Amino acid sequence: MKIVVFIIAIFIGKFAQGQEIIESDVRVNTFVNGTLLQPENAQDTIAIIIGGSGPTDRNGNQRTSQNNSLKKLAQGLSNDGIATFRYDKRIFALIQQNALVEEKISFDDFVNDAIAVIDYFNTKGFSTIILVGHSQGALIATLAAQKRDVDKLVCIAGAGQTIDKVIVDQLALQAPGLVDNATQAFADLKQKGKSEKFNIGLVSIFRPSVQPFMKTWMRYDPATELSKISIPILLVNGSKDLQVNEKEGEILKNSNPKAKSIHVKDMNHVLKIIEGDDLENSKSYNESYRPVATELIEHLVTFMKS
Repeated sequence: MKIVVFIIAIFIGKFAQGQEIIESDVRVNTFVNGTLLQPENAQDTIAIIIGGSGPTDRNGNQRTSQNNSLKKLAQGLSNDGIATFRYDKRIFALIQQNALVEEKISFDDFVNDAIAVIDYFNTKGFSTIILVGHSQGALIATLAAQKRDVDKLVCIAGAGQTIDKVIVDQLALQAPGLVDNATQAFADLKQKGKSEKFNIGLVSIFRPSVQPFMKTWMRYDPATELSKISIPILLVNGSKDLQVNEKEGEILKNSNPKAKSIHVKDMNHVLKIIEGDDLENSKSYNESYRPVATELIEHLVTFMKS
């Protein structure tokens, strides 16, 4: 893949620990646009942050979820002297370009985008490249780490099972009446290549235009893929995550026992500390003023600098 690189804008940002942070908008190719935060005295290390599922932008936001989780994660790391790059997911870019054709999207497209970012920063003088994947991004980062030489891998709220099993588990908790139908629909998708008899309540998962993408996603078992990784790994889960149960992290840990695993008390899926109930948790997805968990930043910085 030929990489076309454009630096769109550069300006001096905040001061962190007495040093300047340079913020740059970087276009890697047609599908990958992002923001580079580079502390003045960074130690030639960069953390590439890969977002979760859906039309997620570089800041961790979607149209109905404005929380700035990945923006604040990047800022937290850069404030501790680690350069970061975070980018818009391909689906977000295609929507912005009015060019999204769902039937043509493959999970491997996301992996190739991550590889393009790695290839770009390999030419920019960074001697240490760390992949940080959040949610779906954890699997993307894992697969990219198999195809390029990177130094460390961080999986935050990553699934340990294939996506069909994760969705069925979520339905068992949130909409148990749909479990049998979803299980059969996934079986049809695997065996017949398509699913035609699915409940209208599952249309976001099984509508015909998205089934090709789901098929490519389902074929990857995160635990199996993580077992192939030999570089240092940090697995992170939060106790208040409503989307990814902590058992998913345990499955990943069991697949690669050398991985370091941490659990951040009261951290939810968008990396915020929740002291209250599920209602507060849900509201936080649109509360961009909330900081990301301090403990998360501390663990990541320690791992990255060790």
